[in-house]
Amino acid sequence: MPLTISPLPQEQRGNCPAELSFGSVFTDHMFTQEYSPIVDWHNKKISPYHPFNLDPAAAVLHYGQEIFEGLKAYRNIDGGINLFRPLENFLRFNRSAERMVMPTVDPTSHLDVLKSLIDLDKNWVPDQKDASLYIRPAMIATSPKLGLGAAEDYLHFIIMGPVGPYFKGGFEPVSVYIADEYRRAVVGGVGEAKTGGNYAASLYQSELMAKKGFTQVLWLDAIEGRLIEEVGAMNICFVYEGKQIVTPSLSGSILPGITRDSVLTLAPKLGYEVEEAQLDIHEVLKDIRAGSITEVFGCGTAAVISPVGNLSFKGENYLINDNQPGVVASALYDELTGIQYGKREDPFGWIETVE
Repeated sequence: MPLTISPLPQEQRGNCPAELSFGSVFTDHMFTQEYSPIVDWHNKKISPYHPFNLDPAAAVLHYGQEIFEGLKAYRNIDGGINLFRPLENFLRFNRSAERMVMPTVDPTSHLDVLKSLIDLDKNWVPDQKDASLYIRPAMIATSPKLGLGAAEDYLHFIIMGPVGPYFKGGFEPVSVYIADEYRRAVVGGVGEAKTGGNYAASLYQSELMAKKGFTQVLWLDAIEGRLIEEVGAMNICFVYEGKQIVTPSLSGSILPGITRDSVLTLAPKLGYEVEEAQLDIHEVLKDIRAGSITEVFGCGTAAVISPVGNLSFKGENYLINDNQPGVVASALYDELTGIQYGKREDPFGWIETVE
C-alpha cells in the first residue's frame, strides 16, 4: 500500500535545540504502519508525533512481545545527511521479529520510508560536534489477548530525536561494574534479539550500581557466571599488548552489534589483529593486572567507541591504562566517526545518503 504523508504546517514545526541530551526530545513527525494476518502491512503513514491508543489487554503489555532497533543519521561536512549501515539494522530487526514470533518488514521499503521521514524532519539533524539524530524503529503486539500465545496484530513505528554523546563525559573512560550475582540473558533465550525484556532484566543491577558511581554493568554468562558477554549498552572489547583486539564470540545470548561488526571489519585495515573468543573473567582480570591487556573499550550505536578506565569485580578495582583513553580505542573512534560524518573515505560502502 502507498505511503501517506501528512506534515505539520511549517509554522507549527520545531527545531533542533542547542543543548542536547540523549533520548528526551523528539522530532515533529513519526512513521507508523499496522499489520494483520488478513491484509498484511497496511495504513502506512508519516504523521505528526503523537501518543498511541492501546487496548488495556494489548499483548505487548502482558507478555512483552516487542522489538526495537537503534541507528543514527549524521550531518556530514557538506551539509547533507548520512546513515551508517541502516540495512544491517533492518536485517537485525527482522531477525529479532522472527525470534519473537512477529511479522518481518521489507528492508528496502523500510529504508525508503526512513529517508522520507528524515527528509521531512531534516532541520532536526544537529550539526554540533559529536551530535546526531537518533532513530528508533520498534514493533509492538497490539492484539487484545490475555491468553498466552503470539498476537495477530502489530504496530510498527519509527520515532527520532536529536542527541548528544550517550555518556555525559563524551569520549572519556567509563567505570564498569562486573555483575557477580545477577544475569541478563541465557543461551537459548532471547539475548541475541533486541527486545525489551533483555533490558528490563538488567535494570535492577544497573540502577543499583549507578548509585555507587558506575556507568555501566558488564554481564557474565548465566550458566557458570564466568564467561564475559556484553555491557548493558555496548559490546565489549579487550586489547592485548596494544595490537590485538579480542571480543566475546557470539553465543546466542549476546546481541550481534553492528558497531561490533564494524570494529572487526575496520581494525585490520588500521593494522590491528582481531579475534572472537570465549573470555573467562578471571583470566581477563589476571591479564589486566599483568599488563598484557592494555585497553578495554565498549562499542555500540549510542556511544560508538567508549573507553573503559576501571573494572570492578567483587569489591576489587582494576584500573586500565591509568584511566585514560587508549591509542587503539582513539584510532577506532576517529576512523568510525570520520566515516559516519563524511570526514574520511568510506571503503566499505557503509554510508547511505539521505540528500
